[in-house]
Amino acid sequence: MAAVHGSRRRSRPTVVRGSTRPTSRDVAQAAGVSQAAVSLVLGDKWRGRVSEATAERVREAARDLGYRPNLAARNLRLGRTRTVLLVVPALTTEFFAGVYTGAARVAAQHGFGVVLYPSPEGIGPARDPFASAQTALDGVIASSMAADALTAIRGEALPLVMLDSDPHGSLGAATVNLDIADGVRQATEHLLSLGHRHFLHLAADVPSWTFEVRARELTARLSAVPGTSMRTARAPISIEGAQAATQTALSESGVRPTAVVCDDDKLAAGAYKAARRLGLRIPDDLSVTGLDDLALATAIDPELTTVRLDAELFGERGMRALLAVLEGHEPESGDIPVQLVVRGSTAPPR
Repeated sequence: MAAVHGSRRRSRPTVVRGSTRPTSRDVAQAAGVSQAAVSLVLGDKWRGRVSEATAERVREAARDLGYRPNLAARNLRLGRTRTVLLVVPALTTEFFAGVYTGAARVAAQHGFGVVLYPSPEGIGPARDPFASAQTALDGVIASSMAADALTAIRGEALPLVMLDSDPHGSLGAATVNLDIADGVRQATEHLLSLGHRHFLHLAADVPSWTFEVRARELTARLSAVPGTSMRTARAPISIEGAQAATQTALSESGVRPTAVVCDDDKLAAGAYKAARRLGLRIPDDLSVTGLDDLALATAIDPELTTVRLDAELFGERGMRALLAVLEGHEPESGDIPVQLVVRGSTAPPR
């Protein structure tokens, strides 16, 4: 490769534009280097192998000639299609749209495409999309809420990255997580600092690790404070279901909760409707917190105190993790930070 460093630039050939597209050989001739050097530079693997000046000369020649790599031929040679499947439970909120946006942005930077596969059943097992598609995919990124859809591709079939998933039980796959436990801690500490001691946990009725974390962390935080109590009401992730579950829970005998901790902003919107049906004012009679910080959080009145999750960063990290797996590297470690956003739905109890 030493000859690459010392090559003198030759005069560029005249390229007749037409039906024949420029080749890497044309670029090599125009830049006065070998085809191997062109491959290194355009594959972004030149550092330490060719000089900066040579790399720039190759890029300039490629631009001048209008050269574009033949991705189909390269992918066939490498055994890759540069296509990734993103499996999500449903597209009922903008959260998973944000995850897709982030993943697709990073994928595009590396010449990959992302195919989105929402579970047709919403949350839970999906019909197998893999039987006919396995050979057309390089890897899969999947939400834990759609984990049952993945049983068909375990083993050595496809590289897999799991989102919102137990690092110790994610089918042996790499995991990328938001720091959900810290988000619950932030929301709980906020309510405790306001003086609340009687809580309702409006829990998503979904068998998923991410919701188990929320319940476990909330219980642990409240158990550490004397004089606290907590009821739990489960509801599907829908405003109507959350409203019904909240009305029932707040109508039970005993000390009524003064704060409702919701697993999701949509559940919080249902809690708002239930409170109004029962003649309770938010936050005077009842404080409410959510988790997600969807657009819905600022559309309801009063605006919702909630934990902000960066969905696009989540998708970006998921895609970067899959790229690392494909290259045989260890993905970036550490959970993605989350932030409590305090708005008008929380206040000291009367």
